[in-house]
Amino acid sequence: MNINFARRLFSALLLGTVARCWPWLLATGSATAHAADDAVNPDPFPQLARAITGGAPIRSGRVFIDTPRLADNGHSVPITVNVESAMTAQDFVRRITLVSESNPRPLIATFHLTPKSGRAEITTRIRLNKTQRVMALAELSDGTFWSSRAEVIVTESACLDAD
Repeated sequence: MNINFARRLFSALLLGTVARCWPWLLATGSATAHAADDAVNPDPFPQLARAITGGAPIRSGRVFIDTPRLADNGHSVPITVNVESAMTAQDFVRRITLVSESNPRPLIATFHLTPKSGRAEITTRIRLNKTQRVMALAELSDGTFWSSRAEVIVTESACLDAD
């Protein structure tokens, strides 16, 4: 076997393996960096949530976030939030608030709903500064708050122009 052919074959196999495994490698490195970041910076969500809820307790469940785990571009990340609710005059979702963990401005958006909305579901695109968690917080007509979180790995950051 020619030595140049062997080098080319090895390079092709190596590149093929890296190309197939790069999302996993990216996720592993991001998780390690995220864990180290968590040790230095405490969880920002409780403080942000207190500002939104006025200190009311927040329950987990009833809120479901659908967003890609890996976003190639942080400038436009699709997200859908569903809240389990009958959406009747007595039982409906008043608002859904999206909050980011690491954006320069953590409050992304607030959506106000009524029973006439039909479904407690919003779909939009958001900007994310870097790999981070996003929280959806839903306020129901009975005054309770429900939440869910999702982590999004961002390969190209957005929000670089923010103050």
